[in-house]
Amino acid sequence: MPKRIIHFLRPSKTVPVTPWTATSRWSLTPMRVLILWFGLAIFGLGDALIIQSTLGNAPWSVLAQGISKHSPLSLGWSTLVIGFLVLLGWIPLKQRPGFGTISNILIISYALQIGTDVFPIQHHTLWIRFAYVILGIIIIGIGSSLYITCGLGPGPRDGLMTGIHRVTGVRVGRVRLFIEVIALSIGWLLGGRVGIGTLLFALLIGNSVAISLGVVRKLTTSEQV
Repeated sequence: MPKRIIHFLRPSKTVPVTPWTATSRWSLTPMRVLILWFGLAIFGLGDALIIQSTLGNAPWSVLAQGISKHSPLSLGWSTLVIGFLVLLGWIPLKQRPGFGTISNILIISYALQIGTDVFPIQHHTLWIRFAYVILGIIIIGIGSSLYITCGLGPGPRDGLMTGIHRVTGVRVGRVRLFIEVIALSIGWLLGGRVGIGTLLFALLIGNSVAISLGVVRKLTTSEQV
């Protein structure tokens, strides 16, 4: 049984093609849109859990929190504004958004705001705070795997990353690291929360997404577990 579980949770090295994967960024079906929106919604809720842990936010939420501290904008609205500003960076890179791109900005922002309004903020019980972070990372991984496999267009940050990579030739990983560090640094200077939760997110989110993609692959193909 442990071997079966380990095999089932083996990270995927690629993005699997699923029954709901689109052939174009505006190829919409009710099932595809529902899966996309569900994935984005739980992504936002996972991000909210990490924020409410008070142990440190994911890099872009550090920026959103920093902006919210110096403006009348809530965390959700700050995230929304950041998303559209990043989307403007696509213009000189000649990147084209898809239905998933716009949905990404709107739904994650809305779900994040709902989550921060509903989930109780944690200041004292350390194990609950860590549970918030780990659960948030797991949920974000699941949400990412669902919306990525829809194939309806990357989120604003992913599109910026791939666009800069295409224009400059710099490796994707280095481009993403640069973008994340810039967002984190500005957010931290503005008063956004950075801590152990931020570090755990950086260390674990890649594996969380890869494991979730692997599970999606096994559940949607005839691959034996």
